[in-house]
Amino acid sequence: MSTVIKERWKKQKVSEHIAGYLFMAPTILIAGIFLLLPIGYAVALAFQKVQLLGEVSYRFIGLKNFARMAQDERVWIALKNTAEYVAIVVPLQTVLALVLALILNSQIKGRSWFRVAFFLPTVTSSAVLTLIFMWIYNRNGLLNNILGFLQLPTYNWLGDPAIALKGIMIMNIWSTAPLFMVIYLAALQDIPETLYEAAMLDGANRWEKLLHITLPFLQPVTFFVIVMGIIGTFQLFDQSYIFSAGSGGPNNSTLTIVLLIYQYAFKNLDMGYALALTLVLAVILMLSTIIQRALFKEERLD
Repeated sequence: MSTVIKERWKKQKVSEHIAGYLFMAPTILIAGIFLLLPIGYAVALAFQKVQLLGEVSYRFIGLKNFARMAQDERVWIALKNTAEYVAIVVPLQTVLALVLALILNSQIKGRSWFRVAFFLPTVTSSAVLTLIFMWIYNRNGLLNNILGFLQLPTYNWLGDPAIALKGIMIMNIWSTAPLFMVIYLAALQDIPETLYEAAMLDGANRWEKLLHITLPFLQPVTFFVIVMGIIGTFQLFDQSYIFSAGSGGPNNSTLTIVLLIYQYAFKNLDMGYALALTLVLAVILMLSTIIQRALFKEERLD
């Protein structure tokens, strides 16, 4: 009798698996057609010379597109600018988001209003924000007028290669930190209040509660915030494009890797080389995520 029951149980499990895959089939089909196939096609084109002008043609050239990158000065400039942007923006926006979340999670008056006010830049169009900041950064704009009023040095924010990228950094830290602030705020409200009460009975001060309760509980969220921040900053395009009118200027100071990919793909029509750059960027993002995962090993607090 037990053998019959086992056979029926196995058949039921098989039928459940089949039913599950049938329900998933539309999603798998759509993902395969619109995600996996384009990715595979793009990877294949990265190893080819693509001719788009006149008669479209493809010629396999192996690793020549990748070897070309080593001698392409603009690739190294774009990587340097992007690395500098990531190294400065990600830590600052993460710390700012955490600080804002801690403040708004405390019992301050009008915190609901502050939450809405801080979150407004996140829901505003990136292009609109960039145009507003271009007006602020203008030589006769708001920022220089304030600096002049305070008798501080003024700058050519849009035309000086030494500070043009810094202007984009300031704008993106200001506009992106509120999104991560909301994520931190949700995580803070999920920490059991009893832990803080127990720590208070043990004589722990605010700093000790932050170090030994809050930050350990926020570690998985911090991992998520940093990974998403790295991915987002590596993909910097629209602000740099609008600031420099698509050139990456002045003097390539705002040229990022994604903007360079756009220039090769849609201005130079060098699609194979652009896709090779895209593949390199994807590998960089995957490696950075793996490294972050190794550094932020989740600690279980039981």
